[in-house]
Amino acid sequence: MKIKTPEPFTFEAGKRAVLLLHGFTGHSADVRMLGRFLQKKGYTCHAPIYRGHGAPPEELIKYDTDDWWEDVQKALHHLRILGYDEIAVAGLSLGGVMGLKLAYSEPIMGVTPMCAPMFFDNTSQLSKGFQQFAREYKQLEEKDHDLIKDEVRQLMENSTHTFEKLGEFITDVHDHIDEIYTPTFVVQAGKDEMINPESANYIHNEVETDEKQIKWYEDSTHVITLSNEKEQLYEDIYQFLETLDWTY
Repeated sequence: MKIKTPEPFTFEAGKRAVLLLHGFTGHSADVRMLGRFLQKKGYTCHAPIYRGHGAPPEELIKYDTDDWWEDVQKALHHLRILGYDEIAVAGLSLGGVMGLKLAYSEPIMGVTPMCAPMFFDNTSQLSKGFQQFAREYKQLEEKDHDLIKDEVRQLMENSTHTFEKLGEFITDVHDHIDEIYTPTFVVQAGKDEMINPESANYIHNEVETDEKQIKWYEDSTHVITLSNEKEQLYEDIYQFLETLDWTY
């Protein structure tokens, strides 16, 4: 079975722009419905795909957070080249961590981290998530059970560097959260099976901005943008964006 390669998207609307960032092992489809929702509300949305993502897992582990951070910076630059001066960011999981880093290193209007990890205390969950992603991808390729088992084992042996860099990146952003003065809306799934949900409280407590809020979605899982309460989430993000001090 041929797997369709996902692509970045840019949904143009008004002069206000939102950069949408997917998570580790994810891709643009994870934020596509949110992008369409915000476009209908007048917001231009752009979502990149980080190198190695939306591709076989062997491709993903050729890269690490240095590459993906560069991809996020290029995506922000892409919006600026298109003429958007005021940009907010919403990111899922690792995308949320990237968004927080943007919030203390670039002039952005507001940031919405969704289920963003701040503690690298659950490597087993992250590696289990990567294993599951690899297994499911290979099942879609219609490989046989024994070959999948062997290839996934090799992948896990070869992915140590990727996970080390992931841990370093998360820890570095954790240590700079108190440099964020950008309006912040922290989103957390109540049934998050991937990250330590205390991350949400940490972000909310430690950002320096007075313009901050936090909301828990009790019936949602980690990929909250596609979970049970997604419509409410989209509306809440829109309402947060409406509170920002846009020029236009």
